[in-house]
Amino acid sequence: MIKVLPNIYLITDRHQTDNHRPLVDVVEELLQAGVKMIQLREKDLSAAELYPLAQELRSLTRSYNSLFLINDRIDIALAVGADGVHLGGHSLPVKIARKILGSDALIGASTHSAEEAESAQSQGADFITCGPVFLTPSKAPYGAPIGVESLQTICKTCNIPVYALGGIKANNIRKTLQAGAHGVAMISALLSSPEPIQAYQQITASF
Repeated sequence: MIKVLPNIYLITDRHQTDNHRPLVDVVEELLQAGVKMIQLREKDLSAAELYPLAQELRSLTRSYNSLFLINDRIDIALAVGADGVHLGGHSLPVKIARKILGSDALIGASTHSAEEAESAQSQGADFITCGPVFLTPSKAPYGAPIGVESLQTICKTCNIPVYALGGIKANNIRKTLQAGAHGVAMISALLSSPEPIQAYQQITASF
């Protein structure tokens, strides 16, 4: 199934919202602003806690005609009728997720090297995130930034959309696009802003 993906990919982290605002409120503002793809990534929540949040966001994203993915939890994605999943290094392999979810599901994969990117593509991922491209505290556990040159190498080897991830801001988006990225995946640049709609508009102006 051919899927036209948006250029901005919002990833949630309820711990990073400005002034501890409820995540759902911030996400709805960003949906109103025009965000068209969201990944629910709240890895510290149990299935019992994640399910109602996923239900609420699935309802919201559907009303705004936006794509909705769940990080890692294929069971939750199936339970709420999400558009797909985003898989990390400790998730089930992409090819297994595809067997479970079917050909119409949208499957993304996190990658940090050309080898991981090639593996994700060969297994049938629809898109990948790649990073961290720039320095960012949230991605510090994944090591030093890979930089724009490595991003460019990965983009050249992939035939699927690549989203640059890690330290992405309005003033460095163009560098990632020039490297060949389809778009950018963002957390704090949108969720942590006291004015999410304005932040989103500034980001879109960079494309």
